[in-house]
Amino acid sequence: MKKILILFLLCQNILLAQKKNFTMQEAVSGLSSTLAVKNMQQLKWTGSSEIYAFIQSNDTENVIMTVNPTTFVNEPLITLEKMNSLLEKNNFKKQEKFPVIQWVTHNTFYCVIDNKYIQFIVTSKDNTEFSVINELPKDVENITKSNKQMDFVYRQKNNLFLKTAKANAVQITTDGTENLMYGTSVHRDEFGIHEGLFWSPFNDAIAFYKMDQSMVQDYPIINWNETPAKVNQIKYPFAGKNSHHVTLGIYHIATAKTIYIKTGEPKDQYLTSVTWSPDNKTIYIGLLNRDQNFLQLNQYDASTGEFLKTLFTEKSDKYVEPQHQLYFMNNDDQKFIWMSQRDGYMHMYLYTKNGALIQQLTKGEWIVNEIIGFNNISNEIIFSATKESPLQKNIYAVHIESAIVRKITKTPATHNATASTNCNYIIDIYNNEKIPRNIEILSLNTLVEKRILTASNPIQNYNTSKVIPITLLTDDKTTLYSKIMLPYNFDTNKKYPVIVYLYIGPHLQLVKETFPPSGNLWYDYLTQNGYIVFVMDGRGSSNRGLKFENATFKKLGEIEMQDQLKGISYLKSLAYIDSNRLGLHGWSYGGFMTTSLMLHHPNVFKCGVAGGPVLDWNMYEVMYTERYMDTPEQNKEGYEKTALFDKIKNLKGKLLMIHGTDDDVVVWQHSLKMLKKSVDQGVQLDYYVYPSHAHNVRGKDRIHLMQKITDYFNNNL
Repeated sequence: MKKILILFLLCQNILLAQKKNFTMQEAVSGLSSTLAVKNMQQLKWTGSSEIYAFIQSNDTENVIMTVNPTTFVNEPLITLEKMNSLLEKNNFKKQEKFPVIQWVTHNTFYCVIDNKYIQFIVTSKDNTEFSVINELPKDVENITKSNKQMDFVYRQKNNLFLKTAKANAVQITTDGTENLMYGTSVHRDEFGIHEGLFWSPFNDAIAFYKMDQSMVQDYPIINWNETPAKVNQIKYPFAGKNSHHVTLGIYHIATAKTIYIKTGEPKDQYLTSVTWSPDNKTIYIGLLNRDQNFLQLNQYDASTGEFLKTLFTEKSDKYVEPQHQLYFMNNDDQKFIWMSQRDGYMHMYLYTKNGALIQQLTKGEWIVNEIIGFNNISNEIIFSATKESPLQKNIYAVHIESAIVRKITKTPATHNATASTNCNYIIDIYNNEKIPRNIEILSLNTLVEKRILTASNPIQNYNTSKVIPITLLTDDKTTLYSKIMLPYNFDTNKKYPVIVYLYIGPHLQLVKETFPPSGNLWYDYLTQNGYIVFVMDGRGSSNRGLKFENATFKKLGEIEMQDQLKGISYLKSLAYIDSNRLGLHGWSYGGFMTTSLMLHHPNVFKCGVAGGPVLDWNMYEVMYTERYMDTPEQNKEGYEKTALFDKIKNLKGKLLMIHGTDDDVVVWQHSLKMLKKSVDQGVQLDYYVYPSHAHNVRGKDRIHLMQKITDYFNNNL
């Protein structure tokens, strides 16, 4: 027995010894390539049915499978070989893999090849109908399909066009320029805005944003790849300066007429939450003032543009931030769901179409993330939320009459669900620190679930970090979630250097129960090379409610530094931390925080790397900055305290600043001005630029970036 035990231990040691370290390429891009977690290709519900589909691929087979969740029998619909046969007969190139499939019904789908929209109708095992149903020009953008038909509206050379399946393209606007833009996302993609075109429910009209930027100052983005370098003028609305003016137009197809919604003055207000009513007669717009502290949800006549009524208003002494469209259940135009943070947390409120509050559906110190669908049988809204923990996202249902909330998913994790058309089923894709990815089909009526994928751990043969969750408290007893990542061969008798990775800005959360446990394989790479990594979400970051988020109001960086220093104090209390070798790194808001900590607390950190940093909030965009800081005129002291140019003289440690030359979010001038200030003050500042990259370094060049950052820590820690 003793010999068996010794043999077992020897085998265990051999297995441990066989584990390997990540290469930099694996650490940076492995999870999207060679170390990707197994998934199901193009898994989605098929049009209006309760059938789901996916692409099954292996060495001998490439086929679209359809599945009825009542039986879970896989039925082959069409093979890639069959599709290619039809394509080649109709003078299209053979496809190496299935293009992106868009479903119409369970046996009808279309895809886009060479700007042509091709429809396949599988009528039987041996018969598939092929047709080209529409074709768009190649140089178009913002393509938006109608809800049911194969009609499209798109932007081409700054103007809007309508292309139906049965007619030539019709030009909707004629005066579009770089200063006057139609059908594009507006307000710098704030307020949950991510589109600029909105088809009506009856597919007979298109609402679109019209953005006049002529009053916004030009800002040069320079293409250094050409000789001589070429200037590309963009419009950049700096805080406190002129902002663009937005209106909403509606093009009526039958009359070929455009009307504009009469949203009135002032012209620099924000038009948010654009939503058609299901009866096709009216359109709702959330009008937010430029101070972002007063919101009106207004209703307008879609045929005339006339104002009908204000349904309700929301006010705040800090800011109101609408982030969602109205949600009409089952296309019932009599009542809708409005998502609001009015009680301090994002929750759902049930209203009549006339703006009378029926009841608050969800409440508590937790966040509703998104509405997934409405189950007509149970009379429940299906949604995701942080009810169990701000580190998780689970799926719930709330009854629209009793407001009783019940948890649907069983495994504590980060769940992402999509509902079938009638919301009788959901596809539930989830992961946590121990589960790389599971996919289940869940019946919302019976709660019977069927696992259709259990992904193995693609990094199980690598030396990964030992992740220790830590909970800290601020002076006012606010909980801060963090985690420490230790080397796989951690030795309590050694002293380790620490790299703090941080962001802490709005709408981002770093500490979550997701896979991989570290949150980023680069952290594991660092621990493999002898570092300890520390991450914490301080006040100002997301998913914790308004009090947590707007604690930083009018003083960005101040509270966040206090919280990070609370984390540093904890680290210094640990015997295995070398407090003389502390480094930190962050990008964008994290770059701002890295620079702030290096200059405000110069004796704490030995070195830092600040990427794409905001260094003066006067030089950042209107919508974001004025929400959290007010205007420079209203908050002069706050802007002066948070500005970093005049504080470069405080630098004691080593600081590397990195910027992309084409950055149109945090413009390059931020770090260039800091370089000038460092020269003026006789301060040595390390600097590196990435030509042709925008606000972050993407693609293959990201490996170079992360190697640059790692080398900097190796040389200075």
